[in-house]
Amino acid sequence: MTQIPGNESRPVSAGGSAARPEGWWRNAVVYQIYPRSFMDSNTDGMGDLPGITSKLDYLHQLGVDVVWLSPVYTSPQDDNGYDISNYQDIDPTFGTLADLDALIRGLHQRGMKLVMDLVVNHTSDEHPWFVESRDPASPKRDWYWWRPARAGHEPGTEGAEPNNWESAFSGSAWQFDEVSGEYFLHLFSRKQPDLNWENPEVRQAIYAMMRWWVERGVDGFRMDVINLISKDPALPDGEVKPGRRFASSFRSVANGPRIHEFLHEMNREVLAGNNLLTVGEMPGASVEEARLYTDPARQELDMVFTFEHMNLDQVAGSSKWDLMELHLPRLKENLAHWQTALDEVGWNSLYWNNHDQPRAVSRFGDDSHEHRVNSAKTLGTILHMHKGTPYVYQGEELGMTNSYFTEITQYQDIESINYHADATSLGMEAAHVLASLAVKSRDNARTPVQWDDSRHAGFTGGIPWLPNNPNYVEVNAAAAVADPDSVFHHYRKLIKLRHDHPVVVEGTFALLLPEHDHLYAFTRSYQEQVLLTVANCSSGVVEIPPGALPDLAGAELLLGTHRDSSAATLQPWESRILLLKR
Repeated sequence: MTQIPGNESRPVSAGGSAARPEGWWRNAVVYQIYPRSFMDSNTDGMGDLPGITSKLDYLHQLGVDVVWLSPVYTSPQDDNGYDISNYQDIDPTFGTLADLDALIRGLHQRGMKLVMDLVVNHTSDEHPWFVESRDPASPKRDWYWWRPARAGHEPGTEGAEPNNWESAFSGSAWQFDEVSGEYFLHLFSRKQPDLNWENPEVRQAIYAMMRWWVERGVDGFRMDVINLISKDPALPDGEVKPGRRFASSFRSVANGPRIHEFLHEMNREVLAGNNLLTVGEMPGASVEEARLYTDPARQELDMVFTFEHMNLDQVAGSSKWDLMELHLPRLKENLAHWQTALDEVGWNSLYWNNHDQPRAVSRFGDDSHEHRVNSAKTLGTILHMHKGTPYVYQGEELGMTNSYFTEITQYQDIESINYHADATSLGMEAAHVLASLAVKSRDNARTPVQWDDSRHAGFTGGIPWLPNNPNYVEVNAAAAVADPDSVFHHYRKLIKLRHDHPVVVEGTFALLLPEHDHLYAFTRSYQEQVLLTVANCSSGVVEIPPGALPDLAGAELLLGTHRDSSAATLQPWESRILLLKR
């Protein structure tokens, strides 16, 4: 077993771009860690960097290539670390820079890499840049979006906001500041003021910070809401839907007028020549826009996170909380559209869940006792056999489920708490609001990782910051690693398939049975190889229609969820990956 080094304070060498061959991320699998919920080393109830380092052998056994670390920077924690007050230090909640150096060293020693979260659409209102900008005479005044009250309105009164944009966390996207007599823009929490990327000094300060992290050993960046950084300087009003006071800020600012210019400049200033992994979180980006962002010839980003498939279980044009049934043909159509549209041009990122989305097996599968394991395996099979870079969110490899909280007091997520307050104040029944939260709240993904069946699931010796899911006694890493038929080992085999078979990485995608309500089937073709994936995405037995699939004579089963894989019927949540004979 590799020895974990001590906490020396000196930076770790990245090994340079030579340690990262060009395009290395194409056959990599990324594992996302939400630090406060991963592993606690000091019994304060909060996950931390030493806790992550203590679990590197577990990640190495799983076979992942990259760890994406959600923010660990210094922060008041208004939005769980996405409100940063110092980009070049670690919040004491999570440890020290020396602890991060030890983590980087431990990853590199095991052949893994580290991707940091880059949050540069906004900072914390406690960041020195913003504190200084509150002085109207400050040279940093223009580092943020400061504007006077709307003409004819008294500052600080209703309707005086400079425009009608809405915060993603409810209410106006503008906060009046009595110190300076003007409003500042915040597309998220009022404690997350937006940076003004129109100012070249802002951009250069961000690029300098990024270079500092690359020199410290970081292998790439996941860029938080990066397609929101370019705003029209005129800040025009957005379209307001009936019954609402504010307009969606996402629709008003996503993919703004200078976004490609800014990303190309960032590439030139920081990314070029370093062979880093870059992925942009881009709410509202269409596949046509994603082609531009990820086209290598344009020198912007490697891949983006699309949100379209995350919106298929909500009423069209409504908020995420307005639930509707997800029909498999719509999901297949959407994912296939992204596969074919980016083929030969850009690159897909593949994900079912993350720290902002509920648990995959509860949302897209069947998390009942009877079907949880096989539906978690089958969801993994479908995702990993698509073309693109797969992302595994912590606990996904265990089949962790939603917690289904029943009281608002159980929630910590600012988005969930604000929605509950706003919806109930408008007269919506509390039971209806709580039902939506139980399905879609971000806290579903943030309950602590379930390591074993001991007290608090082995996550902490103290009291966890968010309650454990009670099913940790059954669903935990220790049990999964010990069981060769577990979700964990299925994911391990999926990752190995990607590493061993070029067709999984390079193969052209073709969807089969697009209108079938329960079967998800597709091929991947590369050179002389054809890979067939077929999956039953239901909790009932399904017959494979005669002649619907390619000739299976002589096909080799690479991975399946069930022992008998030759039948013309698929058991509930059964999936098969077959290498066809040509």
